[in-house]
Amino acid sequence: MKILFASSEAAPYIKTGGLGDVASALPKALAESPNTEVCVFLPYYKAIKDDPDLELEYITNFTVPLAWRNVYAGLFRAVSKRKKLQYYFIDNEYYFYRDGCYGHYDDGERFAFYSKAILESLQHLDWYPDVIHANDWQTALIPVFLRAFYMNVEKYKPIHTLFTIHNMEYQGRFPNAFVDEVLGLPEDWKGTMHFDSCTNLMKAAIHTSDHVSTVSRTYAHEIQDPYYAHGLHGVLRQHSYKLSGVVNGIDTEVFDPATDPLLYSDFTADTLEKKQENKRFLQERLGLATRDDVPMIVMITRLVGHKGVDLVQAVMDDLMRDDLQLVIIGTGERQYEDMFRAYAANFSAKMSANIIFDNTLAHQAYAGADLVLMPSKQEPCGLTQLIAMRYGTIPIVRETGGLFDTVPAFNIETGEGNGFTFKSYNAHDMLDAVRRGVSLFHDKEHWTALQKSVMAYDSSWKRSVQEYWDIYHSMVD
Repeated sequence: MKILFASSEAAPYIKTGGLGDVASALPKALAESPNTEVCVFLPYYKAIKDDPDLELEYITNFTVPLAWRNVYAGLFRAVSKRKKLQYYFIDNEYYFYRDGCYGHYDDGERFAFYSKAILESLQHLDWYPDVIHANDWQTALIPVFLRAFYMNVEKYKPIHTLFTIHNMEYQGRFPNAFVDEVLGLPEDWKGTMHFDSCTNLMKAAIHTSDHVSTVSRTYAHEIQDPYYAHGLHGVLRQHSYKLSGVVNGIDTEVFDPATDPLLYSDFTADTLEKKQENKRFLQERLGLATRDDVPMIVMITRLVGHKGVDLVQAVMDDLMRDDLQLVIIGTGERQYEDMFRAYAANFSAKMSANIIFDNTLAHQAYAGADLVLMPSKQEPCGLTQLIAMRYGTIPIVRETGGLFDTVPAFNIETGEGNGFTFKSYNAHDMLDAVRRGVSLFHDKEHWTALQKSVMAYDSSWKRSVQEYWDIYHSMVD
């Protein structure tokens, strides 16, 4: 089977969040299956083009019709030894030779061009996939354009589309004039594109895709509820017959405490004393008190309200009175950045605020911390808890989305469960979960057993890949 994976980011070429990790690991896992060819398409961003260590080869160029304009597109391919996994890059310096992937005034036009250029490139490669797997609003127009413009082209007719929602909050909303001025869609397509007084690309993709998935089973149910759906609950209920939830995995080669080159000391479940060495190293690096007997809690997250940072803010005084250490890694809203900086200044022996994105520090925090805190209001899947468990760091999570699917509550009587959970979006319920985690930390027998248990949790793509294969075959066969 031939799979085209379309994404706006993918590690190691470009990454701003979890999609970048998924778009790296999932295609790699798919390509390991026999009789499979996988190609990944990405925009040829400035950050990629200016990287002297990347080796890309020019394939061809062509023009992309986009409403009244015909736009240049260059096609490049990464030089790779993996014949079954290829990376292609769509070039247009006007759209993509800019700082940052997102947040530009013309993002709608940029990614409309990108989506159509992917479809146009197939005839220049003479390579036609069985399935195009599109991800989030940036590639939501692929199933739309495929149905609107390419169904009369013989080699495009067998192509099926899967659209994966990684986050319902970002839907690709634009003025209604966008359909005429940028997309150039026929008049009878306006109903498909229109939703809630604007053009909504995600809504259109849900309508036109052969199948829709999201990144956990619980989130697939949650997004049919108004609280989580950001307005699209009715659309998702209407199309629930083709909606699936598949929990993300992680790249277990990249996130492996036994071989991770970024760690102070590699370790396994049988050498947890070396995890303690990573904790001491992290305490010294961050200027915290060097103590083995105090639990270290880490948050590696965007500092925004829906990640539960407002709950943490509400009980910061309580946390600073407790005998624990708190490490923050991430950037986000100014109010939260400043708040954490202020507490770190006042409690320097037990609080470290790292208002940066630092991949090396993140790996070292996964390895050195005892607990990871994820009090999210909503979390489609979450990768942080999966990575943390791989490093023997116990999650404290709210029971939502993928957190509920991957972190069942720990039961000391049976030894079952992966962490400490709370249900209501309430700061003191979260604080209670934190304190339960801190309490177990001092019960070394049960604590060590839980660490070994979470490290044995299968967070690879193995099971998830099989679920995606089931979806692909359900469309194609």
